[in-house]
Amino acid sequence: MSEAEILFERQGGLGRIVLNRPKALNALTLDQVHALHPQLEAWAADDAVTVVVIEGAGEKAFCAGGDIRALYDAAKAGQMEHVATFYRDEYRLNRKIKTYGKPYVAMIDGIVMGGGVGVSVHGRYRVAGDRTLFAMPETGIGFFPDVGGAYFLPRCPGQLGMYLGLTGARLKAADCLYAGIATHFVPSARKDEVRAALAEAEDVKAVLDAFHADPGPAPLAARRDLIDRCFAADSYDGVLAALAVEDDAFAADTLAAINGKSPTAGKVAFEQIRRGAALDFDACMAMEFRLSQVYAPAADFIEGIRAVIIDKDGKPVWAEPASTEAVARAFDTVPACGDLSF
Repeated sequence: MSEAEILFERQGGLGRIVLNRPKALNALTLDQVHALHPQLEAWAADDAVTVVVIEGAGEKAFCAGGDIRALYDAAKAGQMEHVATFYRDEYRLNRKIKTYGKPYVAMIDGIVMGGGVGVSVHGRYRVAGDRTLFAMPETGIGFFPDVGGAYFLPRCPGQLGMYLGLTGARLKAADCLYAGIATHFVPSARKDEVRAALAEAEDVKAVLDAFHADPGPAPLAARRDLIDRCFAADSYDGVLAALAVEDDAFAADTLAAINGKSPTAGKVAFEQIRRGAALDFDACMAMEFRLSQVYAPAADFIEGIRAVIIDKDGKPVWAEPASTEAVARAFDTVPACGDLSF
């Protein structure tokens, strides 16, 4: 890893992290994970550090996901040791952020998807900006919404989490606040001011509250009743059936969006989110690790990345949908490398 791929600096009492791969939309690499985790531990033990802030370099992205090209190459080559290491260490970092003892502030301005959600949404504060564009698009590449999606998605209001997990819908700042993904909105032009204030802050929340602005109405609010009604179905197929009988253009568009994604991944995501509602964070991450070792080398993940990232034809040919029984078995399959431990 080039040292420039992730930057650490101190500004007063603030420890600053910059994901510095702007040409790759700051996609998270395993080397960055390995650099970030011990730095968080060091700052946790440093009494001079009172708050940690994580940002993405450039104006386009906070972090657009994990380095799935590297995962694609490893999974396709059958290098499951690398695949296991990536997910294990990434999920352990997600837990470090979730349990961090000091205020952790993610400035989620720009694209924040997949792995970028994992290093932001579990922190104490998530500050959206003018350019925020959030999504969990994993079912579109034959995977499931991981990095703790099993935990935070079912804890969104109503059925919004199930909607986000199955559709990969993209949210701007107002909807991120409405769904609980963001805790604050600060115009992008004021990011430097916020950071400077936090570096001297005794009360991090008070500073963020003072800078918080109104991002305007949340479009999801107008769709909430339909979302709650349809995505409360007791199965993945039930969600599709519920959307199909709605006489509503939004429902039709939503159904079309889901139907374009891997049906197996959709079934897995549905079960993952439903189970996650009753599990604590550690149990959710352990469940996701098991699933990652089943579905990273699976045909739909390989095909999804080919269609979206490699060939970019946007025309994945999905495998036949897995049966309910096959999906259930995946949740109980202990990986060859063993279960996740913390």
